[in-house]
Amino acid sequence: MELLKQPATKKLPAEWFTGDAYADVIHRGEEPSRIRANMVRFTPGARTAWHSHALGQTLYIVEGIALVQSRGGDIVEARTGDIVHTPPGEEHWHGAAPDRFMTHLALWETDDTTWLEHVTDDVYNGPRVTTRVHF
Repeated sequence: MELLKQPATKKLPAEWFTGDAYADVIHRGEEPSRIRANMVRFTPGARTAWHSHALGQTLYIVEGIALVQSRGGDIVEARTGDIVHTPPGEEHWHGAAPDRFMTHLALWETDDTTWLEHVTDDVYNGPRVTTRVHF
């Protein structure tokens, strides 16, 4: 067993994010492992650009309200404890609701991510669906 030194938190690049988002690397596997795990914190309204992962991505929502959308699909509100999986090659974005911070654990394999255009405000502010009933 080895206690690993955690790298410093890094601000994520404006080329890939609208608003402010920060990542802490949890794990970056070395060959033959391909696993990646980052804890990502989004300020209210922050979001990724459209992108896809060659081998897919799974998000575990740790806190706040996440907005996630696959190209051509609905914007889905995901909440603490929800798990969102995007299959290989599917274009999508994810980020925080406009009035809440959001943190997710991102899990994926390899650095084969294709970054595309930024999500426009019109798309981001589009209608949402939720998978939960709140009382």
